Amino acid sequence: MSRREHQHLLELIVNSSAKQQGDFTKTAELVCQLLRDYFKASFVSVWSLRHKNNDALLVDERLISEHALVASDVDQTLVYTSHLKQMTIDPQYINELRCHRYILSTDNAHINLVDTFSDYYQHHNIVTSIDIAIRINGHIEGVLSVESCQQTQWGKLDIQLAIQCADQLALALSTRYTYDSNEQIHLLRNATEQSEHVVMLVNIDSRIIEYVNSAHQKMTGLLRNNVEHHSVSNLDIFRNAPKLLDHIIEKLRASEVVEGELKLTRTDGSEYWLKYHIKPFVTEQGKHYALVSSYDNSAAFLHKVALERLAWHCALTGLHNRSHFTPILDRAADGILILIDLLGFKRFNDTHGHEDGDALLIEVARRLKHFATSANAIDVARIGSDEFAVLLPPVTSEIEVEAIISRLYMNLAAPSMISRAKIQPNPAIAVVDIKSVVGLFTPLSCADITLQYAKKKNDNNYQFFNEALLETFTTKAEIERDLQHAIRGREFELYYQPLMDLQHHQYIGAEALIRWNHPKKGVLYPGTFIEIAEQTGMINQIGEWVLEAACKQLNLWQHKNVNITMHVNVSARQFFSGNLYELVWLLITRYRIKPNTLILEITETELMGDIRYAINLCHELAELGVGLAIDDFGTGYSSMKYLKQFPISKLKIDRSFIMDISSSRESREIVSAIIAMAKALNISLTAEGVETTEQEAFLTLSGCHQAQGFLYSPAIRVNDFGLFINNHQSATTVNMQPESFIA
Repeated sequence: MSRREHQHLLELIVNSSAKQQGDFTKTAELVCQLLRDYFKASFVSVWSLRHKNNDALLVDERLISEHALVASDVDQTLVYTSHLKQMTIDPQYINELRCHRYILSTDNAHINLVDTFSDYYQHHNIVTSIDIAIRINGHIEGVLSVESCQQTQWGKLDIQLAIQCADQLALALSTRYTYDSNEQIHLLRNATEQSEHVVMLVNIDSRIIEYVNSAHQKMTGLLRNNVEHHSVSNLDIFRNAPKLLDHIIEKLRASEVVEGELKLTRTDGSEYWLKYHIKPFVTEQGKHYALVSSYDNSAAFLHKVALERLAWHCALTGLHNRSHFTPILDRAADGILILIDLLGFKRFNDTHGHEDGDALLIEVARRLKHFATSANAIDVARIGSDEFAVLLPPVTSEIEVEAIISRLYMNLAAPSMISRAKIQPNPAIAVVDIKSVVGLFTPLSCADITLQYAKKKNDNNYQFFNEALLETFTTKAEIERDLQHAIRGREFELYYQPLMDLQHHQYIGAEALIRWNHPKKGVLYPGTFIEIAEQTGMINQIGEWVLEAACKQLNLWQHKNVNITMHVNVSARQFFSGNLYELVWLLITRYRIKPNTLILEITETELMGDIRYAINLCHELAELGVGLAIDDFGTGYSSMKYLKQFPISKLKIDRSFIMDISSSRESREIVSAIIAMAKALNISLTAEGVETTEQEAFLTLSGCHQAQGFLYSPAIRVNDFGLFINNHQSATTVNMQPESFIA
């Protein structure tokens, strides 16, 4: 064929739409068809190759197999083509193609290289062949193979034509790769444009932003044209922090990933929280880039802030809560701790309602905030229902501290309008110099002790922690420690004080009173340890022991046919513990206590702690045949509205009214009023602290039912109690032999 014909054949390939569109398969079909016709070849095919390892290639597939066989031979040829699919090619064969572009089977130098395909040649009776490498940038991507079943002479022009056809195939394949790459880039770009996160490519060396998606403009308000292809220093994050940019670039050059969160300001003045992640990478050309991913994290940050506020703040007052205040106080080595409690708040809450109670707490919190600001307080918090705490920095002058606390007390005690009513808060304030107790006791514990003293003052209810209180606190700390041993070691004992029936002059009851047989300090009365037991929570264990010991003794007396009631004091903590009913039911069942012989005593103030719960519990206890006595009646908060709802079996007049009824007209009138009220409610009445016959005479004449006190007997041990009753009670009252009462 002439050069003109060669040129025409190449033009057909070059100008084909398949070649121009990069359709490698159709271009290969065209090449195979033209070369088969031109060379009158038996087979013309294109192989695709893939790497197996560094030294070998596999025939991945035979893309095109143009042949001169009749139709009946096609299937056989294709079957053998499939057999070639995973054939390993000799590395020398590939090296020859890489160096010389083609391998001619009739060339003596190439005979050994085509032995790999000897089975294939024999099967199809192939006599001569030429294989031409399809190369892109020196890499062999495939092979163009022209095979003939007859002897064929390959001239230089023929070989050159075959090589040029292989080059056109390489160009078609390269075009396809380019199209594929461009499509992937287009898809990636579209994907990043659709992303709500900001995606940015930054040249680390030039600090130029080479690409940024549209999300950046939505987040920052900066126009894309003013960001892309501009310096990163124009960004919100670096506009006012150039040192941060240098720091990040330094880390990126060290191949470190940089991430963080910052509060930024847009050009319009609005603020947002940016969360960012920056990862460095190096291109094939060795250029250093950074892929930046960021987004507006304001919603999540504000949500986190809201959760933290709920966790660390009081929802009602806005002050910090105990969880926030305690760690700050624990870290303080000096400063002034102020503890504030509102006296009578529970009463105010019950009589005025929770809404007014909340309003009062909010007003107190407002005043404390103002005080904290003026005093440069470290922190101010609501740490309890009606309890507040303030931590001040150290104050060198005691006079100055006194002035600060006095000013605070006057401010808190000032009247306030709550629901159009003028209310005067009644604060109690404890003050502790942290430096004086640090390393010895916790400041808050010292403040709790001090607050109890502040509450007992008649006016100006504020108290400074001092050495006397420190000594008291030390003693109480020792008692607290010893109480734990006392509970385990059964160091407690019940004493019994008799109750006199004034109308019949008979002993009809006993009040069980606990004593502590301390191994070093001797017999301790409840006043030295009950309050500490209540504060530490040990009162529940002690109360359970007292109740069971009293029931056991009552069972012994009843077993001897002693007609007597047992009075047992119950603390507020035990009363509202939630398991008192179950405990009482268990004990009266176990010890077979007769109905109405077990009387539980609780103070009226404690009973009003949770009126609804108390009323329900008292009715449940009454159904068990257990009586309820209101202890120390008249000293606490009384309300006929609630009192008449309780199934009360007895009122006990406090000893403070009894001790001066002989000399005080007011006390006599109060006692007479209480007796009249008890008669109206059909409630039994006991006077406590009776010490003189004059007191007894007045109570008897006034119609008081029972009395107890030193006039009759102090609390005594159980054996002494039995002897006392036997010696002083008439046989007709007890209706038994004298010795039968002794346990």
